[in-house]
Amino acid sequence: MLLLLLTLATFLTVQADALSDFTGSRSINAPKTSVLVIDLKTGKELVSHNADLPLIPASIMKSVTTATLLDKVGSKFRYGTPVYTTGRVKDGVLEGDILIVASGDPSINTRNEPQSPDIVSEIVERLKDLKVKTVRGDIVIDESDFPGPSVNPTWASGDLPHSYGTGSHGFNFEDNASGKRSVSDPSAVFKTRLRAALTREGITLLGEETDKGARHKIGEHRSATVDEIMRSCMMRSDNQFAEAMLRTVGMKYGDNGSTATGAEEETKYWKHRKAHMEGVKIVDGSGLSRSNRVTARFMADVLDHMAGNPYYASFFPLAGQEGTLKNFLAGTGLEGEIAMKTGSMSGIQCYAGYKLDEDYAPTHIVVVMMNEMSNRGAARAELQKLLLKTFGVNGDADTEE
Repeated sequence: MLLLLLTLATFLTVQADALSDFTGSRSINAPKTSVLVIDLKTGKELVSHNADLPLIPASIMKSVTTATLLDKVGSKFRYGTPVYTTGRVKDGVLEGDILIVASGDPSINTRNEPQSPDIVSEIVERLKDLKVKTVRGDIVIDESDFPGPSVNPTWASGDLPHSYGTGSHGFNFEDNASGKRSVSDPSAVFKTRLRAALTREGITLLGEETDKGARHKIGEHRSATVDEIMRSCMMRSDNQFAEAMLRTVGMKYGDNGSTATGAEEETKYWKHRKAHMEGVKIVDGSGLSRSNRVTARFMADVLDHMAGNPYYASFFPLAGQEGTLKNFLAGTGLEGEIAMKTGSMSGIQCYAGYKLDEDYAPTHIVVVMMNEMSNRGAARAELQKLLLKTFGVNGDADTEE
């Protein structure tokens, strides 16, 4: 018994020394850094520093966004984007419009995973089934359920021209991007694609004003399951996917699909779950805004609540193997045993996720948020040392990521 107590005391001393070494590093701004490591089985905080300090989370906000929507809709939810005709079809003439009602689906014709059927081909084939040769009206997209700006007003202007800074719309198409540049009007790109496809199939689009007749549903574009969309979002840190998911929270559980409503509903949800909300401010779904504020304790509450979900932990990249963690802890005893979402901005490096057992089930929560740091590479190297010592694992970590 005495030996066990001495061993435990030694281990706790090592953890305390590891934290002291980490926060004392010249690459870390200790007053603007928080660390929280919790044993899920016992609830014991193994390492804690500034756990209640609100900090800028960057992309670890995606962990909160995906958690909220997954908890609400379940892993097998699919976005459905219905397609209608307005007016009757007579003698090969559609007397009205082709009407698409936006669903907020971020993955329509995405160039990334997960793939779903080409919506343009789906619509063309359905019109051919109806023997349509002429469309008297036009292509109309109804995005009225998703009001508000497509681009969050708190985002930095320098991010907006880039694909990672593209907006989230009611109707999203081809990742709302062209190469590495953002596209401000994905509906216009879609209409161009559809018009060209109709022409190739011998269907004439007149674009005339017509009397709006009754809607007739002719099809519905269905996305992949939301767990696949979330895994892609988290592995690639896709801002557009995350923003669309926050809008979906607003659409399904608030008054509309605006970003502001989504943020409000997400905040209400975690308050209801009794998460520690002091100092927490949610303004977007992706973490691209520097106006977001979360604490390590709030992040730990979210991760704790989701730890039993069989899908959630699988969204996080594995250290040394996947995504933004491919080089982190590579070649150490923690490779493949740590799964975390990363968040990076100028002067900011954050991590949130889990330590896993041999069955990839979470055993510990790990949250580290570094703001106003001076050297990203050195800070990552110090964090790797902290984690190795905290979990009593030997091994030299790479200093580059």
